[in-house]
Order: sequence, then structure tokens, then C-alpha cells
Amino acid sequence: MSPRQQPPVVVVVEPETPGNVGTIARAMKNFGLSDLKLVDPPELDPDGEAYGFAGHAREDVLPNAEEVTLDEIIDTYHTVGCTAITGEDSRRHVRFPFKTPVELRESLSTVDTRTALVFGREGRGLHNREIERLDEVCSIPASGEYPVLNLGQAATILFYELRELTVAETQLPDVDHYRAEERDIERLYDYFADFLDAQAYNERKTAKTRRLFRRLVGRAHPTDREVHTLLGVFRGATDRLDRSVARAKGDDVPTDTPEDRE
Repeated sequence: MSPRQQPPVVVVVEPETPGNVGTIARAMKNFGLSDLKLVDPPELDPDGEAYGFAGHAREDVLPNAEEVTLDEIIDTYHTVGCTAITGEDSRRHVRFPFKTPVELRESLSTVDTRTALVFGREGRGLHNREIERLDEVCSIPASGEYPVLNLGQAATILFYELRELTVAETQLPDVDHYRAEERDIERLYDYFADFLDAQAYNERKTAKTRRLFRRLVGRAHPTDREVHTLLGVFRGATDRLDRSVARAKGDDVPTDTPEDRE
């Protein structure tokens, strides 16, 4: 089974009440999702409200839920952070730009990727420091006077809009391309950070620029070839900058290139 043929996994970060975990599990069951992962969850008592709210999901989704760390999710999956507060400011790049659930479905339908839908806490959602590490942001359009949905409602709406990708009876469109492995994309982010350091990029802008690059790559769904080409570009550019700095300092500089050393 290819990555896109595997429905997205659902991740809930620090859920505060067992009932909301059960509600999300039930919505997952409704729309063909089965892989639930929890970051620092409360105790889920089989006789408690989580199982009481889960419906038929108490039979498989909930008892099979896996406790994980956010780091594990980021290292393994293409991550979509779900938030009501978009921070729509093109100068900040922490949450902006974002996709609606429909736009997310259209994007994911044309790329082969292992995706994780990441939900935050009931009261506070995902922190900026968490969102800035994720690949994409999804937000549900709602009234400007009261845009914040509760956790179960938000999850149900998103799962419904993604049903064409998760319900077996629905015909899926042809895949345009396969997204690169997440570990290689994370390497690309590291190489970009090294490139910024090598050019003595403005320290006050570094964090924002790295977030901008992560958002850009996250929306693009790059292929293996594209990622490895960019890795070579950033590696070569960083090496040249380092050598230029070394020459300026009068240090000995090897005459071979990174390609020669390979």
C-alpha cells in the first residue's frame, strides 16, 4: 500500500479530557480513519467517558491508540497543524499561510505522502513553537465573532472534507507525484539553516526565514529528486561561502570541491 493509500494518522497533543479523545475516535471511525496517536494524554479508563463517547470506535480505534512524542510525528510524517487562529500576517510565517479543509483535500489528493493531522489542546490549541515546526497549517473558516470550534467539532469537519481520501468506496484521483521521505525533507531544512549561518544571515531574521522556508516546502510536496537537488545546491553554496571566509582569514583551503570528495 502506498503512503497516500494509507489514510492520514490523527495526532492529538496533550488532550485535557478523555471525552474529547473519545469524540475524535468516533469521528475517525465515521470517516475511515483508524490510526490515533496521542501526545501526553490523560488516562483513558475503559469504563470512563473516553470509551463512552467513542461509539463503535471503542472496539478498535481507541484501544489501539498509540502514545507518542511530537518529535516522532515530525520526523515521520508530513504534518498539518490544525488551528483556529491563523495569525494571517505574511511578515511572521509562524501560522500564515494556511489551507482550508477543502484546499487541503485537493492538495493531498495529488501527492503520495504519509500525513499526520495534528490537533492541539482544547483550550489553548497548538503553541506557536509547535506550529512553527509543522509543514502546513489548516484552519476552518468560521464567524469572525466566534471562530474557535471545539476540538471534536473541528476534527469532524476536517475528517468529513477529507473523506474522499479515507473512505474506501470513494474513487481517488490519480497521483501526480510522490512526496520525498520526511527525514530527507528535514535534512533539507537543516542544510538551509547551515546556508543561512554560512552567509552570516541577520540573526534577528533567521528564525522567521527558516519558518518561511519550511512553510514553502511544506506546501510544495517536493519529490525525492527535487529534495536531493536542493540538498546539493545548499551544500555546494555553503561550502563555497565557508571557503571564502577561510581565505579571507588567511586559512589553508582545500582545492577540491564537495563533489570531488564524494
